[in-house]
This record gives sequence, structure tokens and C-alpha cells, in this order.
Amino acid sequence: MDYLLTFLEGIISFISPCMLPMLPIYVSYFAGGDGKRAKTFSRALAFVFGFTVVFCLLGLAFGSIGAAVGRSGILNIICGLIVIIFGLSYLDIIKLPFLKGSTKTVSVTGIASAFLFGMVFSVSLTPCVGVFLGSALALASSSGTVLRGVLLLLMYSLGIGIPFLVSAMLIDKLKGTFNIIKRHYTIINRVCGIFLIIVGISMIFGLLQRLLSVFSV
Repeated sequence: MDYLLTFLEGIISFISPCMLPMLPIYVSYFAGGDGKRAKTFSRALAFVFGFTVVFCLLGLAFGSIGAAVGRSGILNIICGLIVIIFGLSYLDIIKLPFLKGSTKTVSVTGIASAFLFGMVFSVSLTPCVGVFLGSALALASSSGTVLRGVLLLLMYSLGIGIPFLVSAMLIDKLKGTFNIIKRHYTIINRVCGIFLIIVGISMIFGLLQRLLSVFSV
């Protein structure tokens, strides 16, 4: 259940207002001017690997914290409150300026530079997707084990990476879909905020852990 949550958080991060509009620019970097599909896909894949490595390392760190502290009620309350604050930020009830992202990029000339670009992306756009990344890290911290922390962030990365790879190959055919998403950002943000608040409340009262135990039977 928690893996599905972080995967969904990755997908929502992908369609966030500060990431989705930049997608055509990223794809143009990977294409390198000649538009060859094989080159575009290989560089996009290296890009995904780049930010996946960084996010999994973050999952390792937060999972280690959770393993050291153990699954305590206090930790769940703290993590739940953090997630609720992120949700209120998405609803514009609380202003968190540090969650506004940067769009700094690097030159992409091959697989290695695309991988580096992915790592830079994970750092420079972390404030932009920080609401859902923070929620995923909170889940990793409250998971109680290092392995689960890494796997949770792997699922988050896949939530961003899979639609990114599909979009990189079908960028021209998906322009209409992207435009529809952009026109409904207000509704999407409200739904995302409510979703985060529900997750946070579930963490505070241990409802999420109960659901996990039911699904693990």
C-alpha cells in the first residue's frame, strides 16, 4: 500500500506545474537536434537513472533514521504533521516559499551527461516536487527499515520516470493531453493537497500502518 502511495506521488510530481511545462525542453536536450528515437530514449533513460540514484540514496538515509529510531508513535506523528503541512501548502493555506523550484540545467551531449543531468535535476527541482518527495521521505522514515526506505523512493522515482520515458518518445502526440492537464492545474493541486492531508492524518493515527498490515496478510 505504501509503495503504491509513493508511486502515485511520483506521478503527481511529474505533472506538477513546474515540471510538466519543462518536459518539451528536456526532450529537446536528449534529442540533440537530430530527433533520433534511439538516442532520445537512451539519454532519457540515463536521466531517469540519475535522479533515481539520488532519490534512493535519500530513501536510504531516511530509512536508516527510521531503523535507528524504530516504529514509534512520536515519529509517525511528526512525519504525519509534515505531510499535512505539505498538503496545506498545495491548497495555498500555508505558504512555503522554499518549495518553489529552480529550472537550472546542464548541457546534454551523451549518456554520461544525461545521467549527470538527472542527478542535477533531482537537486535543483527537489524544492519544486518537494511536497510529494517530502511525503515519500516521511513514509520512508516511518517505515522502520533501511530496505523499505530505499524501495519506497525507488517507487517514487518510477512514478516520475515511467511517464517521463513514455512522454519523451510520444512528446508530439501528447501535447493535447499536456494542455488539458495545464488548464486544470487548480483542480489538480486541490486534489493533491487533500490527498496529502489524508495520508498525513492516516500516519498520525496509525491508520496507514493498519492498512499495511491488512494487505500484508
